[in-house]
Formats: sequence, C-alpha cells, structure tokens
Amino acid sequence: MMQYSPWILTRPCPHARLRLFCFPYAGGSAAAFLSWQALLPPSIQLCAVQLPGRGARFTEPCETGFKPLITNLADVIRQQSHLPFAFFGHSLGGLVAFELARECQRTSLPQAHHLFVSATNAPQHQPCRPDFDEIDDEHLIETLRDYNGTPAALLENRELMDLLLPAIRADFSLLNDYRYQTRDKLEIPLSVLAGRQDQHLVQAHLPAWQAETSAACHLRWFEGDHFYLQNEAAAVIDLIQTELQAYL
Repeated sequence: MMQYSPWILTRPCPHARLRLFCFPYAGGSAAAFLSWQALLPPSIQLCAVQLPGRGARFTEPCETGFKPLITNLADVIRQQSHLPFAFFGHSLGGLVAFELARECQRTSLPQAHHLFVSATNAPQHQPCRPDFDEIDDEHLIETLRDYNGTPAALLENRELMDLLLPAIRADFSLLNDYRYQTRDKLEIPLSVLAGRQDQHLVQAHLPAWQAETSAACHLRWFEGDHFYLQNEAAAVIDLIQTELQAYL
C-alpha cells in the first residue's frame, strides 16, 4: 500500500507492479494527469505530483527554489520506492523529473526504470527567460495564452486568475532558478517527447538529451504544439506502456 503524502495524488491500485510519477508543467497541477489512470493498465499506478500552492495544498507557500524542491521530492521518493517506478515530466516538469532522477542516483536512492521528458528543452541548452517577478499580471496572462495550454475562458476570468497567478509566477521562478551542472550520466533509458509545432522548444538541441544518459535515448515526435498532450494522451500512454513493458 502506498504511504500517504500531500505531494502525491493517486488512486488505489491493488494490482500495481510499477508506479508512474508525473510532474506537471509551469502553472499546472497534479490534476492534469489524473485522467491517465483510466488509460493505463492496472499494473501501472499513476502518481501525480502536487506541488505546494495547488489543490488541497493551496494555502501552503509555493516553492521557488529549484534545488530545495528536488531535495523535498527526493524525500518523497525515499518513502514511496518499495515498488519499481518511472518518471514522466512535461515542460517544467521534465526538468524536475530529470534533476530528481539525478538526485536519486547521486544519493543512492532507488532508481527510476525510465525517464520520460516531454516538451522540455535539453538541460544544457535552457533558453534565457525574463524575470517574471518584474512582469505585471497582464503580461503573465498573455504569456500563458501564448503557450496555448490554459483555456481562454479561464484566462478571461480575472477573479479566478488572481487566485492562480501566485502559483504560476512561482513556477516561472523555479524555471529561472534552474542552473544546469555537469554530473555523472544517468544510467537509465530516456525518452524525449515533443510536439512538431512547439515554438517553445529549440528542436535542433533536443538530441543533446542523449548526453545525459549512458543508456538508450529516443526522440519521439507528436502532432501539436507545446501542449500536444491534450490531443495525444492516448498515443503518449501507448509509448509509456511499450517502454515499461519489460518491467511489468
């Protein structure tokens, strides 16, 4: 049985043989992945990661430091690692999943069997970003609109956006706080997923992910933009199942 943690949203999965920890994009929450459980086989338990400041954790201070976040998540994995597991992260979540996998290896924690990074620039080629602490709310809302992952009706609801913007701003602060450091290569397979029309990726740099693992690294393309997942969830889950089949 899985140990309760406020960091994890999941459902009972008595026949699970492997856990899939999913890390959301900037401005997202664990809820973005909850529908995946119905598409996954009973042998894979979906574990959606909920950062502070979202959902039931709405009143908690948001994380804005990348390294402290990874340290906290490593403690979560330490408590939940009695079943084999894999990581999936989208956009900001891809960087979080990658650095958490490195932290698990560095501190001799159990290792993920596979790392899936989606819509995430190679860590050694992260783009320069504006200081979102200095950007007003209107500009931040337009940035979200440009990413095309937030419903237009939500963006137009200023009262609701006023509640959500602090967590969104904190997530962009996490991105700005990220600093890539050269470390030993991962020893686990890596799948890089990307939308063909994603204007927020430097597509020519995506093969650089191979430098981060001594195991296999494959780049998989899907139709769509930065949030291709919204239309390609079934295809993504098919890929996840295929890659994890050997561990099931």
